[in-house]
Amino acid sequence: MTSEALGTRSPGLTADDGAGAGTHEGTGAAGGVVPQRRRKRPPVVSQLLLTLALLVFLAPLAWMVLSSLKSAGEIFTTPPKLFGESLLWSNYSDALDFLPFGRFMLNTAFVAVTGTIITLVTSALSAYAFARLRFKGRDSLFLVYLGTLMVPQEVVVVPMFLIMNQLGWINTFQALILPWAFTAFGTFLLRQFFLTIPKELEESARIDGAGHWRILTQIIVPIAAPAFAVLAVFTFITYWNSFLWPLIVTNDVTTTTVPLGLNLFLGQNGQAWNLLMAAATISMAPTALLVLLLQRYLVKGIALSGLGGR
Repeated sequence: MTSEALGTRSPGLTADDGAGAGTHEGTGAAGGVVPQRRRKRPPVVSQLLLTLALLVFLAPLAWMVLSSLKSAGEIFTTPPKLFGESLLWSNYSDALDFLPFGRFMLNTAFVAVTGTIITLVTSALSAYAFARLRFKGRDSLFLVYLGTLMVPQEVVVVPMFLIMNQLGWINTFQALILPWAFTAFGTFLLRQFFLTIPKELEESARIDGAGHWRILTQIIVPIAAPAFAVLAVFTFITYWNSFLWPLIVTNDVTTTTVPLGLNLFLGQNGQAWNLLMAAATISMAPTALLVLLLQRYLVKGIALSGLGGR
């Protein structure tokens, strides 16, 4: 066979070799098998699952809102109906007039806002100490402080009530605010975020003569705004929905909060479920509005602070 014939056949051989190589996509250069990628779940399936979960969570809220616009007899009709004969918007005004519910809302707003501000301050100070300061036993003290999260509220309510009674704080706002203004969760959340801030920023500030207070207020806090937003929302909702502790330390209308007000409403007018649903819808509005306003910061803060589980 001449070299010309070989030359004419070589392109064909090269094509066959390329075709053969193309049939072994999982074969590596050393003859090993390259593992195939995991098949991802189709986007349609994920969207359907998320939609189903959303409906499950929103169904009770939707039923509450729709029931607040019905008459008392239309709520428990069989079969159940989403809408009544007419939308009774007067249920909301009747609910506010039946009890001093407006006073309960103001009390709860004052407790929640004040408690949130104090919690942000105390958590920021303690988180900065655990994240940036160096002192003997720092990590051990942090673990002990973090261990308080494992203690149920029911275990400490009796000692705390005795302390509040000795201080003469029964039926006062400070009894509703101060016992929960120092939280290990807030310290942990902010500390995790503070640890992600480059220390070079702090060192540059120290060169310019900044102390701990200036570094915290002018550098750390502005950068950690998403984490503060997360803590603010969680703390506000905790104060707003607190029931057990206000039930123990208050028995006066001047310090009654919304959860206790709803309980009183049910006790005094247990048959008017439509008015109760209207009052519950009103009480839910501030927290829902807060979450909607800070939604962007919430997502960013949870992702950067490590609460997202990643």
